[in-house]
Amino acid sequence: MQKKLLAVIALPLMASALWAQKEATDSISMKGELEEIIVSSTRLGNQTPLTTKTFTPEELQKQNTGVNLPYLLTTTPSLVVTSDDGLGVGYTYFRVRGTDQNRINMTVNGIPLNDAESQTVFWVNMTDLASSMNSVHVQRGVGTSTNGAAAFGASVNMQTEKATLEPFATLTFNGGMYNTFRESAKVSTGLLKNGFAFDARFSKVNSDGYLERAASDLYSYYASGAWYGTNTMVKLMTFGGAEKTYMAWDGISAEQLATNRRYNPAGHYIDDNGNDAFYNNQTDNYAQQHVQLHLSHLFNAQWNINGALHYTHGKGYYEQYKASAKFKSYGLPNFTDTLGNTVKKSDIVRQKQLQNDFFGGVVALNYTSKKVNASLGGAVNNYMGDHFGNVLWVRTYDQSIPKDYEYYRNHGNKFEANTYLKADWEIMEGFKIFGDIQYRYVNYQLNGINDEDLDSIPVHETFHFLNPKAGISYTKNGHNAYVNFAIANREPNRKNYTEAGPNDVPQAERLYDYEAGYNFSHRRFSVGANLYLMDYDNQLVLTGKYSDTGAYLTKNVKDSYRAGIELMGGVQILDWLRWDGNLTLSQNKILNYSDWVDDWDADWSDPVVNQNSGQVQVNYGTTDISFSPNITAGSSFQVDIKGFNATLQTNYVGEQFLDNTNNDAAKLDDYCVTNLRLAYTLPHKKVWKDVTFSVQMNNLFNTMYASNGGSYSYFTGANGDYSAANQKYTPWYYAQAGLNVHAGVSVTF
Repeated sequence: MQKKLLAVIALPLMASALWAQKEATDSISMKGELEEIIVSSTRLGNQTPLTTKTFTPEELQKQNTGVNLPYLLTTTPSLVVTSDDGLGVGYTYFRVRGTDQNRINMTVNGIPLNDAESQTVFWVNMTDLASSMNSVHVQRGVGTSTNGAAAFGASVNMQTEKATLEPFATLTFNGGMYNTFRESAKVSTGLLKNGFAFDARFSKVNSDGYLERAASDLYSYYASGAWYGTNTMVKLMTFGGAEKTYMAWDGISAEQLATNRRYNPAGHYIDDNGNDAFYNNQTDNYAQQHVQLHLSHLFNAQWNINGALHYTHGKGYYEQYKASAKFKSYGLPNFTDTLGNTVKKSDIVRQKQLQNDFFGGVVALNYTSKKVNASLGGAVNNYMGDHFGNVLWVRTYDQSIPKDYEYYRNHGNKFEANTYLKADWEIMEGFKIFGDIQYRYVNYQLNGINDEDLDSIPVHETFHFLNPKAGISYTKNGHNAYVNFAIANREPNRKNYTEAGPNDVPQAERLYDYEAGYNFSHRRFSVGANLYLMDYDNQLVLTGKYSDTGAYLTKNVKDSYRAGIELMGGVQILDWLRWDGNLTLSQNKILNYSDWVDDWDADWSDPVVNQNSGQVQVNYGTTDISFSPNITAGSSFQVDIKGFNATLQTNYVGEQFLDNTNNDAAKLDDYCVTNLRLAYTLPHKKVWKDVTFSVQMNNLFNTMYASNGGSYSYFTGANGDYSAANQKYTPWYYAQAGLNVHAGVSVTF
């Protein structure tokens, strides 16, 4: 069925591409310059080359067997990636320098991609997004001013593919272990005589996942139409997709990791016969559509402008079986059974739904000369989102429940605007200074009933942020040195408010980022080092706990920092053999860390205990920040010989704590994973432009590892002695797949 669907979509588009005519006199360089204007204001130039890495379409496609985009960025220094399903097809996350993706700024063509409320990106509903990318630019640290929330660990700026002069059509198929399949059809008319160009892609990805019942059923699309005049480009594009995944959010214990590491507890219940069973619709379902309209214009060789309007619509739900759920948690009354017993809980099935709209506009005026590059820009964006939940079924209940009984509903509205001015100036040969100042205004309102405790959640917060940046660099004869300083401010996200503990009121974060480095590039080799100090005020750190939706919870810590050195190098050993590597050594510390911990033996009749919800405050002193390994490293060997390509890539991630208490009972072991890709491209023939066969072997040495986890800690039997020796821990882990092999073929006509 999937192949028939691809054929129905692909064949007419292929025909139009092959019949399309192009005008020989069209200027590809002018067209490319108009495309580049779209993202030029969101990317830093060459002031800090060591803190940036740009991925080309060829690099992105090398390991693209259906995994989400973060897995294609693993050669980035200080980047760690993980997934719920163990393969990288389902829910996928990444961190840079220990900073989670909720606080990493991501844009597509200068338009914010992070969800305005949760501040994250759900890659699973945009599967195979990489197939429509012209480039992905990863900037570690604060980076340059961009649209959306501030970058606290990195920014990821993506540019969609440019139109080509020649028409083409590409069909791609990958298949591999755990019933993982990707089919993709991609076409382009090339540049037509009238200056128009059209491109389209459709992708389908399916996988059973490495974990039990971690299946994914995904699709995505991209389509664009553009008109290129002598000095003007107008481009309308839409992209998006939908996902249906069986939940794999819960993690497993150390014992389960040792005995059955593929076990997935999601949806577990005991049936009427007393047997273990799993709810067959324990699924997450979400669809999202993006529309962007861009206008670029070159006034002359020095001045150009880009403006864009955008709209994003998202809608979805997840359905869960909840065993022994309390009626009061769903606004339902208790009842008395036939024996006179008060029944307070039962198994239920619930749905949590959301639908949201995000729209706005961005603009940037750019000036370029031999000595000076400058941008004046800004954006206005608005987000509206509804969250609500229904009880679909109750196992044992003697009262009628209305159809689709709604037990909570709340509405979020977020308005934000920013303006910035940035410039770099070559003050003398080789020396450049860089300056950047941004003002950002945020108004966030959240009203209604919370899903967890059915309490009201009136939130109305206004933020005014001023984010300055400055630096100096020197470049000559392959040598480059630089020093940068930046201040970034960031507001809490939705979960920071709704999931805050009784003793935690979320506050905005501030980061002081210091970067300095040196690099030398030669025809045969390159070496470099980057030093960084990221000094935080009120950093929101992961606590190791998560909500019932799988969202990791955070809390503010007053004083914390991340400091390290990133080493990079590469050698062209032979004309056909190259090696590249990176190593990050870091310290990630919280000063004077304290947290509130549950005391299971607390006397709730005591007013103080009741006021603190049965928790006691524990001081831990200076500790490591959770999920922040002190060492990460990467190595890549590449062989290119007459159409044959081989890449051997290795990533090492040091041990990391699952919470901020530095207890070995809540620690993730270090791991090392090696992937091997073999590919061969047939010589060009009249019937095809390109035919490439590939084999991808992930986790070549079958390492049994977990790349993520969490931890819950508590006291019981402490008798008032709340020392580390009496604190108990319940950690959980997310197992990743061992050796898994995938093969594919891509044909371009």
